[in-house]
Amino acid sequence: MKIALAQIAHETNTFSNVSTTVELFKNWEWDYKEKIIERHLEVDDYLGGMIDKCNQLGIEIAPTFSTFTGPSGMITKETYETLENELITSIQNAGEIDGICLALHGAGVAEGIDDLEGYLLKALRKSIGYEIPIVATLDLHANVTELMVQEADALLGVNFYPHTDSHDRGREAIQLLGQIIQGEIEPVMHLEKLPLIIATSTTYESPAMDINELCWEWEKEQEVVDCTFFHGFPYTDIPDVGVSVTTITNGNPLLAQKVGNEVAKIIWEKRMEFRRDLPTPEDGIQQALSKQGHPIVINETSDNPGGGSPGDGTFLLRAMVEANAPRTCFGFIYDPEVAELAHQVGEGSYIDVEIGGKTDLLHGKPLSVKVYVKNLSDGQFFQTSPMWRGIKVDLGRSARLQTGNVDIIVCSVRSQTFDEQVFLLHGMDVTKYKIVALKSSQHFRATFQSIAKEIITVDSPGLSTCDFSSFHYKRINRPIYPLDSVQGYTNQTTKV
Repeated sequence: MKIALAQIAHETNTFSNVSTTVELFKNWEWDYKEKIIERHLEVDDYLGGMIDKCNQLGIEIAPTFSTFTGPSGMITKETYETLENELITSIQNAGEIDGICLALHGAGVAEGIDDLEGYLLKALRKSIGYEIPIVATLDLHANVTELMVQEADALLGVNFYPHTDSHDRGREAIQLLGQIIQGEIEPVMHLEKLPLIIATSTTYESPAMDINELCWEWEKEQEVVDCTFFHGFPYTDIPDVGVSVTTITNGNPLLAQKVGNEVAKIIWEKRMEFRRDLPTPEDGIQQALSKQGHPIVINETSDNPGGGSPGDGTFLLRAMVEANAPRTCFGFIYDPEVAELAHQVGEGSYIDVEIGGKTDLLHGKPLSVKVYVKNLSDGQFFQTSPMWRGIKVDLGRSARLQTGNVDIIVCSVRSQTFDEQVFLLHGMDVTKYKIVALKSSQHFRATFQSIAKEIITVDSPGLSTCDFSSFHYKRINRPIYPLDSVQGYTNQTTKV
């Protein structure tokens, strides 16, 4: 058995002013053939799981094309065309194959194309036909569409947020694809869409945890292959935005529909539990200082680069500098200009800088401050978080700056903070600090949940704020909760 592997993954925040280009993809990952194996072998991500399972089952791997970049704005038309061409051409050149396993996201949007993944799958089908089965993994924040369901044999989404089960879903995708190829399973998919958008919600806690447990109960049924609760990506202004449930059964469409309906009903009943009332950065700092023990982690959810925000917002950083509380640190803020200047003057120098606030006017003005250059680095390390453990991270030229009692890390590549490695790289032990501030919504919890004495989430204006009323949605289907009062919803049935 020979299976082709490929990846095209992007989470598009359509409110961002940063266009997503081929160059942005190449800054993160743009690999062909064996290079894909080299990068992902023994890494706890989707492709790592696929490779691992293929090796375990003795399946021949045909690595084709893999690219990924951090969340950002609309994918340009030219970039989409390049992505589609690279995917199709690479798979055509893979020779005789029995199946295709793709690592997609599910919230990709390009100019003129609301459904990146659906269009890629349709283009792939036009090239290879419908005889070769396709199984794809999706992110928990996928805005799943009918087109995706129609063009793939099976879609498997991660259950956890943080996405610590990416490797597991990759393994599961290969297992299922093999069973389809061998005729052991005839997958039938049902898609249930809800008129609902929800704030970024960790599955470590209710209500998301409760819904996952309900899905797993249904998966104990003999004919139920998979049941996944997709949170959707609310920062995408397209008609298909929102929460959904996908169910896969072995040849039983009525059961697939029943399971999807039942899970959707519970989600709808719990919809108000997803609403979050979060403190401002100033209030969050005061709360942290009033707590006993350390470290207290403050995560700035409104400027989460993992949600397409610029990562150079200054609301929390400014509040920390003004508070000037002992043993406080911020790791990290995206500012390649300041990082480059720090490298030019060298360690031990004092410089006047304007940190952050350079991408747009929404996330705060630049912070004017005199800093001491304590430490410099190349920004490279291997991730140790349970999420995507083993992947090589390159944040570019980075620096640890000090002003008053506050340590500030600046980096040259936009990303959220997943683990403590960026701090260690700059000689900082997070367990020694009273307050550790970072930019992330939930993924940081995979590491910091066990380190932190307490976690305080703060919100402010930003492209990943939990206040959906601050966005000027123009294209989403209305009414939708919580933007509108919605009494109920009509069940939708999609069969394959």
